[in-house]
Amino acid sequence: MTTTDLSHTPLSQEESEEAQRYFSASQFQLIWWRFRKRRLAQTGALILLVLAFVGLFAEFFNPYGGTTRISDAILVSPQIPRFCNDAGCTLRPFVPGVVSKRNEETLRMETVMDPSVRRDIYFFVKGEPYKLLGFIEMDTHLFGLKEGAINLFGTDSMGRDLFSRLLLATRTSLSIGIVGVIIAFVLALIIGGIAGYFGGWTDYAIQRLTEIVRVVPVIPLYMGLAAAFPKEWSSTQVYFAMTLILALVGWPTLARRIRGKLLSLRGEDYVIAARLSGAGSSRIIGRHLLPAFMSYIIVDLVISFPYMLLSETALSFIGLGLRPPTVSWGVLLQDAQTVRAIEQAPWLFIPALFVVVAVLSFTVLGDGLRDAADPYQVSD
Repeated sequence: MTTTDLSHTPLSQEESEEAQRYFSASQFQLIWWRFRKRRLAQTGALILLVLAFVGLFAEFFNPYGGTTRISDAILVSPQIPRFCNDAGCTLRPFVPGVVSKRNEETLRMETVMDPSVRRDIYFFVKGEPYKLLGFIEMDTHLFGLKEGAINLFGTDSMGRDLFSRLLLATRTSLSIGIVGVIIAFVLALIIGGIAGYFGGWTDYAIQRLTEIVRVVPVIPLYMGLAAAFPKEWSSTQVYFAMTLILALVGWPTLARRIRGKLLSLRGEDYVIAARLSGAGSSRIIGRHLLPAFMSYIIVDLVISFPYMLLSETALSFIGLGLRPPTVSWGVLLQDAQTVRAIEQAPWLFIPALFVVVAVLSFTVLGDGLRDAADPYQVSD
């Protein structure tokens, strides 16, 4: 009986080039190749990029400013652009007009849609002046009306356009998450790296500090800090204070993971060789140890974003975080706490949909990166 030795089967030129390309690729190239095969994770990344883009240039995409009030449009329901009405169809989109009528039962003035009134939508129109990115003076908006008001997501109880405020809130909430995670990441790298590399009494002291931070009750802490914020602080000062607080309580988990990984790697041969060759501690940690599991750190960072977003949203929702005139997803949801909002203005819950979409996008993106960064993942 004869057997075939497959181990010496010659590879074709294409297979040989593919194998050489695979084994000569860097770690991040391998992660990228595997990530490209995960469509759901790519969809989540695309959604987050779109949210970040429209939030960054919110003033251009908004027809109005975040504090602009439309006196004759109080709690107006969302206006859906359309192309046809009883008068016929047109290629230019339009929205129905808004008129005020007295309710025959309650005798209160109410704003209702009048489908017979047609307000044409124009693009790249002149409107309220603003500073794009904080320093470029402009007055051109992506869309708007020549007369009347357009409110794609409706208005709140003060007549402010919810669509405009929502895009501004997207920028605020995402920036708090990004800045907070970056600060927490730097703290975790420094503290976890020192604890994992040096060990001994240094590791013991840092671990006790980590445990103290982890057991501090978050809600009472925020209640005390929110009460300590001076009333005369500007919205910018409260924003940075909020970001710093979220970062200071968000680093222990990642720091413990970094510490555990460094404890297992500091005895490897390449680390000992670097130490014998005269490399300093900072160089060994930064050039040899951290890159060995940087892919896992990136995954942890992505997964940390939803917790930062939910923390800011929840705290602002209950009045312990950001406060008006600053707008964030949590601040906007404060208007949806009343029974009146549930009954008469359900569109005030639209910011909650943005929170859900952002959290789900970060979750699927983190799952995709985790699978792509797994060195034992079988290539598809």
